[in-house]
Amino acid sequence: MSERAVLHVKGRVLVGPDDVRDELWVVGGRVTYQRPASAAGSTGAAGSARDTLTLRGWVLPGLVDAHCHVGLDAHGPVAPDVAEKQALTDRDAGTLLLRDAGSPSDTRWIDDREDLPKIIRAGRHIARTRRYIRNYAHEIEPDDLVAYVAREARRGDGWVKLVGDWIDRDAGDLTACWPRGAVEAAIAEAHRLGARVTAHCFAEDSLRDLVEAGIDCVEHATGLTEDTIPLFASRGVAIVPTLVNIATFPQLADSGEAKFPRWSAHMRRLHARRYDTVRAAYDAGVPVYAGTDAGGALAHGLIAGEVAELTKAGIPAVEALSSAVWRARSWLGRPGLVEGAPADLVVYAEDPRADVRVLAAPSAVVVNGRVVG
Repeated sequence: MSERAVLHVKGRVLVGPDDVRDELWVVGGRVTYQRPASAAGSTGAAGSARDTLTLRGWVLPGLVDAHCHVGLDAHGPVAPDVAEKQALTDRDAGTLLLRDAGSPSDTRWIDDREDLPKIIRAGRHIARTRRYIRNYAHEIEPDDLVAYVAREARRGDGWVKLVGDWIDRDAGDLTACWPRGAVEAAIAEAHRLGARVTAHCFAEDSLRDLVEAGIDCVEHATGLTEDTIPLFASRGVAIVPTLVNIATFPQLADSGEAKFPRWSAHMRRLHARRYDTVRAAYDAGVPVYAGTDAGGALAHGLIAGEVAELTKAGIPAVEALSSAVWRARSWLGRPGLVEGAPADLVVYAEDPRADVRVLAAPSAVVVNGRVVG
């Protein structure tokens, strides 16, 4: 789309799940609901640089992937051209806001690209020594946790990412990584610096200490139980279940069976009850957000599949959709389709509230007011 063109979006603009408007305009890359004088007389689908380009359909704010790793693959940080392809894959799937939940790569250059998704970074993962995937994290001991949390709080965009549990080779199973006092001090320091804290947690053991220490969010959260779910709900601690990632647990368990049979059995149990866990958390009032864990071993562009998985867990379709759209943007402090906001939006041929599978087939993607897909 030309720099001088005005964009006119017609149909059903879903400003919120129940706030539906007939049209919006994009002028200078920003949303407006006031018809611009420069658009007068233009009714076609496209025109010259001075005319209006019109899109029609069901319109959402750009989707949100609340757990995504641009700049990372299964072996560690990747080159900028690979990170660019990852970001483009997310963009073309309609995912225009990413919370990068831990990465060793410097992806700040993406902020200067008006054709790529916006990223909210959590700095680099912080893990115990030899207790996480090689080349991913700062691997440290508890005495250094506060200092590293402070470092990553300054490096990120308002988030810090801990590794709350991982396989303990001596125990042969998942165990908590940090003593209670260490996480209390670290989370307090992050909050002092204005950052929120999240943690990778598969198992049960680390959850109570993290929540009582003041954590803001837990990734995966497969270890939630009837004892800890009310605690999450009462404290307002969010979860990002990453169900498209949890689907890989049986394969991971098979690969570790010979060496770590207790861990393998544990992973299979967590997988078997994954939908019940998420539904119980949702029913109790725990905030649930959509995230894919793209990066690592998973492909990018999977947000539609994650929203569909949330509905399989029993979350109502509109709520599952909101976990990747309206509620997600509010949680992360980024605007949707409000007056003056950056024009990041996705157009669909059908109503995604009625069938979330529609998310897999955007008919148009607009980033900063430009049609890019």
